[in-house]
Amino acid sequence: MAGEWLAYGEIALATAGLAPFAIHRLSCSSWMKQQLECPETDSNLEITVLLPVWNEGLIIEKKLANLSKQNIKSRILVIDSASTDDTVKKTKTWLEDYPDAFIDSKVIVMQKRLGKTAAVKLALDELESHSGIILMTDADATIMENGFARVRRWFSNSTVGAVGGTPKRQGEMSQEIAHRDMYTMIRTGESSYDSTPFLEGSLIAWRAGAVKSSDLYAGANADDSQIATAVRLRGLRSIQDPSLYFKDQMPTTRKGQRRQKVRRAQGLVRLLSRNRKNWFSVRHGRFSKILRRNAWMHIGSPLAITGAAMLAVLRNITYFPDTNLMAVLSSIEIYCLISWILARTNREIFGTKTAGTILVGLENLVTAIIFSARGKSLHMWEQHTDVRSVLSKE
Repeated sequence: MAGEWLAYGEIALATAGLAPFAIHRLSCSSWMKQQLECPETDSNLEITVLLPVWNEGLIIEKKLANLSKQNIKSRILVIDSASTDDTVKKTKTWLEDYPDAFIDSKVIVMQKRLGKTAAVKLALDELESHSGIILMTDADATIMENGFARVRRWFSNSTVGAVGGTPKRQGEMSQEIAHRDMYTMIRTGESSYDSTPFLEGSLIAWRAGAVKSSDLYAGANADDSQIATAVRLRGLRSIQDPSLYFKDQMPTTRKGQRRQKVRRAQGLVRLLSRNRKNWFSVRHGRFSKILRRNAWMHIGSPLAITGAAMLAVLRNITYFPDTNLMAVLSSIEIYCLISWILARTNREIFGTKTAGTILVGLENLVTAIIFSARGKSLHMWEQHTDVRSVLSKE
């Protein structure tokens, strides 16, 4: 009898952990049918590029060249987080060698490395009086040709406050591709329905004045999603455009990829936790439902699945599966275990990819939650030197 109660508890927790993913995925598939179209009209708003950097000496010149080749000329603000290499020197030299590349340029050098969000906050204070569009991008991202023109067109829609690009990642492993496809589908669906709280910092643009420095929390990362959420809470929409893309490079090792994901996961968990008062806010309408669902998927689901896994281990070491219920549960557990192991090692067999992708994602979220509970913050900007090395040779 006790074994059956453990089984029932496991089923309840597993359902609570996985059902929200299925519900939200189905919802997003439906919402995508009413996808928001990019306007044909140019907003003619001036673009100011915000480029946060730290130890980007290997690739900074290529990044500046990519920005200067856009068909719309922009201003640029480079903010350096106390680099210890030749990033600042190369940046200033390049800007001096190509004085007509931008309308004007400025380089700010921080005296102490405080993390990317702190750098963005300082930049927002610097750009407080600017009008038009602020476009933030990372040094390791290559923006598509005519990307600036597409960004400007979005802002001819007065309801749009922020727009984010979609990555085309080089060096992706199969599980990462599955994760990225699912992530993009969900973000696009949320954008069609109302707004997405998560955008990519490698290419994100917003209306000047729609985000204040005080909206960002410097002690956490995911500054891009902090911006997306702040824009929507001010009454404008934050959307991801699947046709506005950028290219970047994944870390070349599984360890590097996992470190990147756990860091990102902690930033999203903290963002959702700080916005818990908005989960059921009538004022923010549909966006509250999106926040609420994401909060459960990023915080509630990982904890529920962890609880289910603990009950499964306890039941299997204590009771022999002598009923049909026990036998079915054991079969499902073996399937989940195999899917998780395969996903972790970037392998798959038929029917395991989606389950493995979700389970590894939940594992990363659990790790991020544990780090947060222990007071370990991952907000400091960590460099993937392998990525820079690959990009510098292209």
